[in-house]
Amino acid sequence: MTDTPSSISSVENTGNLTVMGGGLVGCLLSLYLARHGHQVELFERRPDIRGAGPVEGRSINLALSDRGWRALEGVGIAEAVREVAIAMHGRMMHDTQGGLTFQPYGQAGQSIYSVSRAGLNRRMLDLVEQEPGITVRFNQQCRRVDLKRQELEMLDTETQQERVVPYQRLFGVDGAYSAVRSALQRTDRFNYSQEYLNYGYKELTIEAAAGGQWAIERNALHIWPRGQYMMIALPNLDGSFNCTLFFPYEGPDSFATLQTPAQVTEFFGRVFPDALPLMPQLETEFFENPTASLVTIRCFPWAEQDHVLLLGDAAHAIVPFYGQGMNAGFEDCTILNELLHQHGHDWGRIFQEFEALRKPNTDAMADLAVYNFQEMRDRVADPRFLLQKKIESKISAQYPEKWLPLYSQVTFSSLPYAEAWANGQAQERIMQRLMPHIQQEEDYQRPEVQQLLAQEMAHRS
Repeated sequence: MTDTPSSISSVENTGNLTVMGGGLVGCLLSLYLARHGHQVELFERRPDIRGAGPVEGRSINLALSDRGWRALEGVGIAEAVREVAIAMHGRMMHDTQGGLTFQPYGQAGQSIYSVSRAGLNRRMLDLVEQEPGITVRFNQQCRRVDLKRQELEMLDTETQQERVVPYQRLFGVDGAYSAVRSALQRTDRFNYSQEYLNYGYKELTIEAAAGGQWAIERNALHIWPRGQYMMIALPNLDGSFNCTLFFPYEGPDSFATLQTPAQVTEFFGRVFPDALPLMPQLETEFFENPTASLVTIRCFPWAEQDHVLLLGDAAHAIVPFYGQGMNAGFEDCTILNELLHQHGHDWGRIFQEFEALRKPNTDAMADLAVYNFQEMRDRVADPRFLLQKKIESKISAQYPEKWLPLYSQVTFSSLPYAEAWANGQAQERIMQRLMPHIQQEEDYQRPEVQQLLAQEMAHRS
């Protein structure tokens, strides 16, 4: 650490808990810690996003599901968040001719919710600032974490003032490229890996129709599956849709081959013909909006003794194809809250149990996210896959105690991710044995199919 008296001053830490990262998980974590009676100091690298000007970072919409709602309800803010959320009752599939196929999520009444990342972050920052015991500091870049001295070297990016901030306990929720994790990576026996897909994503927009209406079905997550790539769209409150093109970096159809406005328009007209007329700013957005990468990050341990803990993307960044990144981070807060209730101020035990509980489940969720990308991209337009999903729904209705679809286990329950993934793999093995006997939906009732199914169900607890 550079010790320049003119630029660095030592200050007292106003809280006994320090949260690094004022994004969605950092805000929720701060609320939970404050509700346990702790003084919390929350540092955020970016300016206050509620001010004027563009928001730095990703604008990709998020899918809020049961695990996330449970975490929000735990601090009594679910209703405030519902005001900025739109229910999506299922997937709306768009084929190359503009034909539509709707696939409902879960059972009747079960939905996931589209929320704007920036809109939700603004709402949660409002709630954080209203909470007694939380101090929020913006424009605070963490330059270094000194684990031995338990000190942070912080730079105020507005004033360029550097200062040293002591901490008692530090929670690193500062995202996939976490400064806190970076310090832990230099400790002995710290395991770390990052794995990128050969795909990037680009944000685009379907504009609102006249009068602020939605040009396509409002209460659905729209998917244009095209084998080696896809586009999705989630609704916004203003009638527009936030679209995301998931596309190879290289290859015949890829970011590398779409180099001119004419090429982009020709490609979208050929591949996404029903979407192109709804995207008047396509050419501008395609070249002005950044192409972002898709990374899975795994690391361990998440804790340094009893004074540093990683949560959210800092501990377990995943690709967005199951809509569980935010929900998994929010569930981190739920689990930590339960451990705080159980163990009080025994931070060593809390941190140790937290990482033991969460690590296997977030690893499973990382695998599930990549699996779902392959399913959404390649299989959702396959007639055999669609038939299999219908048969799975029939099995679930016939054996509700023994068969809950994998998607429902992940999205509409709080079953640990690792258990859900193991169950899903077992179900897929059963379907591989069953589907050769089924060519159409009516075949489900054939005696030999029912007999085989009964034998399979007899082996399930």
